[in-house]
Amino acid sequence: MSQSVYLRPIALAQSPQSEEGDAIRLGGAMVWASRFAVIVRQDGAVISAQRVAAPDMPAMLGALPDGLAGDAQAQWAAFAKAHPPIACGQRTIRMDQPQIMGILNVTPDSFSDGGQFLDDPDVANEHAAGMLEAGAAIIDVGGESTRPGAAAVWEGDELKRVIPAIERLAASGAAISIDTRRPAVMEAALEAGAHIINDVSALRHDPRSLELAARAQVPVILMHAPGEGEDLHADGAYGDVVLDVFDWLKTRRDAAIDAGIAGDNIILDPGIGFGKSVADNLALMNALPMFHALGQPILLGASRKRMIGALSNEAPAHRRLGGSLTLAARAMDAGVHLLRVHDVAETVQAAHVWRGMRDAALTDFSQMVAD
Repeated sequence: MSQSVYLRPIALAQSPQSEEGDAIRLGGAMVWASRFAVIVRQDGAVISAQRVAAPDMPAMLGALPDGLAGDAQAQWAAFAKAHPPIACGQRTIRMDQPQIMGILNVTPDSFSDGGQFLDDPDVANEHAAGMLEAGAAIIDVGGESTRPGAAAVWEGDELKRVIPAIERLAASGAAISIDTRRPAVMEAALEAGAHIINDVSALRHDPRSLELAARAQVPVILMHAPGEGEDLHADGAYGDVVLDVFDWLKTRRDAAIDAGIAGDNIILDPGIGFGKSVADNLALMNALPMFHALGQPILLGASRKRMIGALSNEAPAHRRLGGSLTLAARAMDAGVHLLRVHDVAETVQAAHVWRGMRDAALTDFSQMVAD
């Protein structure tokens, strides 16, 4: 019988003062947790779940069986890890507050803006410049649609799409990520000036990707997707979607480290919308704070996703701003470090207001007590 343990924050706080210091900061973000669920799963089934206050966690973890205690203590320590900034050439991206990653799709068939920036480099460059001016910390350039049913792209076509866009962005000094699962595209993009590899297959699509990423020593984003090969949306069957995705990301993190990728260069993405039902996506959104237990920065890409349309009378992709901002706010409340979005200006504004409220929360409660 195989057992595994999970620590899930279940009570979040806007400041440690509101819990009289009995809360821990999650992932170095402006989010604190005061109570946790300690979950034990055996052979895929949850067999126990206990609610534990933060001050009582050390004793609780010490009482776990030897086979679980070490992992639980590692998760507990990971919650409190403050992540160093991401180096992107001359730029550094701090991980102590939400950062916005703007999406630049140079594809003919992306679900939201396919074809809009493909044929005219000037239009693509203008759009990227607008996102940077609006406050995007990173521009994510992709040349292949990964929507359900999208046709595979020939490597040569992908290179023709993304490299000119990356070269223009690099000339402007932007921080750039390349959204690809092909090592030849990764390598060419890095040579053209990209700084981050964003792989929706978590470096599984081609066995050479792990070696390349380790050699390049650049930040890599590992996203959960259940499918292998060309269809990343296949095989989306889960016993418990939250715990299954957690285990999967843990395995991919460990594989990346074993391949020589530095732990501080690994960012994890739960893969909203990839091989997941609306119920699965909602469960993951509600469980986002738990992923801090993996000890890596968290990225969320939920902008304009199908789940928003499903919950709002089938609104088309270009009319999902309200839902996208709601999910972004939920992610910020969970301490997510990077938000990959289409609507940069609106999300940056939401992040500024969110940050203002968090700054105020750090002083409001203490002033109330003093008064």
